[in-house]
Amino acid sequence: MTTGRIPVTSSELGTLWIVYQKKTMMVQVTDYFLKNSQEPKAAEILQTFNDEEKKLVQELKGIFKAEGATVPIGFTENDVNYNAPPLYDDIFQIIYLRMMMKIATGIHALHLSMSYRKDIMDLYRRFSAFAEDLCEQTTQYLLSKGALPKSPSVNMPNHAEIAEGKDYRQGFKLKGPKRTLNTVEVAYLYQAIEANVTGMKLMTGFSQVAEKKDTRNYFFKGKELSKSINSKFSEILLESDIIVPATSAGLVTESTISPFSDKLMMYNTSILNSFGLGSNALGTSFSLRKDLPLKMVTTAKDIFEFANEGGDLMAKHGWLEEPPQMEDRTRLSKGK
Repeated sequence: MTTGRIPVTSSELGTLWIVYQKKTMMVQVTDYFLKNSQEPKAAEILQTFNDEEKKLVQELKGIFKAEGATVPIGFTENDVNYNAPPLYDDIFQIIYLRMMMKIATGIHALHLSMSYRKDIMDLYRRFSAFAEDLCEQTTQYLLSKGALPKSPSVNMPNHAEIAEGKDYRQGFKLKGPKRTLNTVEVAYLYQAIEANVTGMKLMTGFSQVAEKKDTRNYFFKGKELSKSINSKFSEILLESDIIVPATSAGLVTESTISPFSDKLMMYNTSILNSFGLGSNALGTSFSLRKDLPLKMVTTAKDIFEFANEGGDLMAKHGWLEEPPQMEDRTRLSKGK
C-alpha cells in the first residue's frame, strides 16, 4: 500500500480508527462464538468471517504504523472469557452477525465517501464487499432454518399513482379517510422492528452477565427500550391490517457467567444505538405520512438519551478510548 507521498487526512484517520474498534471487537466476539458453535454450517460462516476479519485488522494495523500513528487499543483477548458457557445459541449468533454486517455495509459506504486517497477508498470497497457477502450468507442460512421472517407480502401494483391533496400526507386521522401505509414506510418500520428484536435478545443476555451493577441496569433498560420500540412500530403496522411476522428463533441461555468484558458489551451497545438513530433518520426522511416522522422522532429521542447515558457510563469506568485528536492550537500558541 503506497503511503508517505500523500498523508492521510483527519477524516481518513478518524474513520480508520472507528473501523479498527469495530473489527477488533468482532474478532473477539466471533472467537468466542466459535468456541461454542455446534451447528456445522453456522460454524463455517463464523470461521469464514473470523479468518478474514483478522486479516483486515492486521491490514489496518499496517496502515497506522506506516503513517506513524499509534495503533489504537481496540479490543483484545482480555475482553473475552473463553471458558464461559454459551450465552446464545447458534441461530442467534448468526442473527447477530447478520445485523452487524448490515451495519458494516452502511458504515463502509459512508467512510468510502469520506476518503480521498485511492488506496483507502479501495480498502473500504473491499470491506464493503466482504460485509455484503457475509450479509447474504447469513441471510440465506437463516432463511434455510426458518429463523428469519421476511417483511410483509404485498400485491404488485398494476398502475402508477400520483398523490393528490393533503389526505395522502395526513395519514391516520380521528375523522375522515384513513390512508394505509405504503411499502416504503413498511420497509423502514419493519427494519426497525427486526433490529430491535435482535437488540432485545442481545441486551437480555448482557443484562444477565454484566459484572457491574450500573451496566447490568443499563442493559436491562436497553432491553425495555427495544420492547417499547417494537410495540410502538408493530402497532402502527397493525393499524393498517399488516401482521408483523415473528419467530422465536435465536435463544438466550440461562448463563450468568459473562463471556465478554463490560467494556466490550457497552461498546457493542453503542454501535446499535448509532444504527438505531441512523435508521430512524432515514425512515423519517422517506415517510410521506406526517404522523410517522413524529413517532420516529420520539423514538430517536429515547435512543439518543439511552446512548448518552451509555457514553457517560463508559467514561466513568475508563472504557472510552479517545479517537485521535486535532492539534490544540491555542495551547501550542500559549506554550511559546
